[in-house]
Amino acid sequence: MFSGFYTAASGVLMNQRALNISANNIANVKTSGYQSKRLVKTTFDEQLVRQMNGQTTGIGGGSTISVAEREMTTHRQGALVDTGKNFDMAISGDGLFVIQGEDRQYLTRNGHFTQDEDGYLVLKGIGRVMGDGGPIQVEEGGFRVGENGIIYDNEDGELEQIQIMVPDNYDNLAFYDNGTYGAENGVVLTQVYPEVYQGKLEESGVDLNSEMTRAMEVQRAFQSCSRALTIVDQMNQKSASEIGKL
Repeated sequence: MFSGFYTAASGVLMNQRALNISANNIANVKTSGYQSKRLVKTTFDEQLVRQMNGQTTGIGGGSTISVAEREMTTHRQGALVDTGKNFDMAISGDGLFVIQGEDRQYLTRNGHFTQDEDGYLVLKGIGRVMGDGGPIQVEEGGFRVGENGIIYDNEDGELEQIQIMVPDNYDNLAFYDNGTYGAENGVVLTQVYPEVYQGKLEESGVDLNSEMTRAMEVQRAFQSCSRALTIVDQMNQKSASEIGKL
């Protein structure tokens, strides 16, 4: 009886997490540079659960339990679309923009920048865009971005080099909101110089049709596991009631 309970409960927990990830992907379908996330699933024998409870039943007598091993982000180049806006930028190739927030530095492919009251390039709600010399400040009269990521003024004077970093392992990046990441857990960053396009944005890596289909499949699996859990619970209650009559 407990075998069915563990299996159904693990299914509920795993599918709830998968549904949350799909919902977050759908919510960010219009977020520039956002990369879709996936849940990596695994299984382990119920024997592990029994051993943790101090039981010593034989190997092979337990049922498999589905669990969420980790979340993984699909890092791949999205399509670049023209916006015609001077502050929009897109990276062609590997790398992430560096944004200085109030409490930490963020990494992102989202180049939907604007300008704050002090003239600095900013990613709204996150922080200031970093260059080799610090936060990037541009002139009110306009600027242009060379394909090498160097920002020039209207007289072709060099203002700053946009800082773009590549982690040694994308999977080790910490995931934050709005398609931003953090270089934690010993992640090593290396500066690179890919092509940077002004007046373009990178589309999100979310395929809305596929994501909606996946969300519906996960929701049905979640509901099935929930019903199974209810049935097992009712059976347990009935068994306990019958034993009490003896």
